[in-house]
Amino acid sequence: MILAGTDPLPADRTSFTTKTRAAVMRQFSSDVAFTPAVKAIQAEKGSRKNYSRMELGGSWETTVTPALAGFLADLDMFYLGTANSEGQPYIQYRGGSPGFLKVVDEKTLGFADFGGNRQYITLGNLSENPRAFLFLMDYAQSQRIKVWGRARVVEDDAALLERLRDATYPGKAERAIRFEIEAWDVNCQQHIHKRFSQRQVAPVIERLQQRVKELEEQLSLRGE
Repeated sequence: MILAGTDPLPADRTSFTTKTRAAVMRQFSSDVAFTPAVKAIQAEKGSRKNYSRMELGGSWETTVTPALAGFLADLDMFYLGTANSEGQPYIQYRGGSPGFLKVVDEKTLGFADFGGNRQYITLGNLSENPRAFLFLMDYAQSQRIKVWGRARVVEDDAALLERLRDATYPGKAERAIRFEIEAWDVNCQQHIHKRFSQRQVAPVIERLQQRVKELEEQLSLRGE
């Protein structure tokens, strides 16, 4: 089993280790996103007091709750963010059957990595920088969840891959990716445009088509 995103560390081991130690010493889970620079701007713009109260009230969740598990169960897509050792970010769309982003344990999510265009940008990024981000969107319900953490690529673990794969999905699962949660937060619903997937729209269209057929049959019996 080969794990990417774990030791050996990249060439800038000292910098990486220092940043890792700083992460462990965070006072609040939301500090993963609310860095000193962010907090300074929040103070300047007038939102720091509200977020300070949130921090003192418990800050962000750090484990999988029933609410998060329920959200994931119906999710058929998400966005995965990674960055290389130079900090250059990369966002990738991930899609699958509903619930394909699975709960491994209370601190870990996982999903099967399907074959694609073979650029391997995400895999390369994770091989030198395990920091990752999940942006979970439910467009139909105007809901979004942000998840910060660390990801690693797992090769040649048949048991894990079997647990994460969906035999009914046409994509070929080549490996697994495990995501260790550091913090997650439910984002506000503002400015989310509603969109509906084919599987959500299909039953509605089917009912409408059936109703049209019934009305056409009624008209036919009347000779109209």
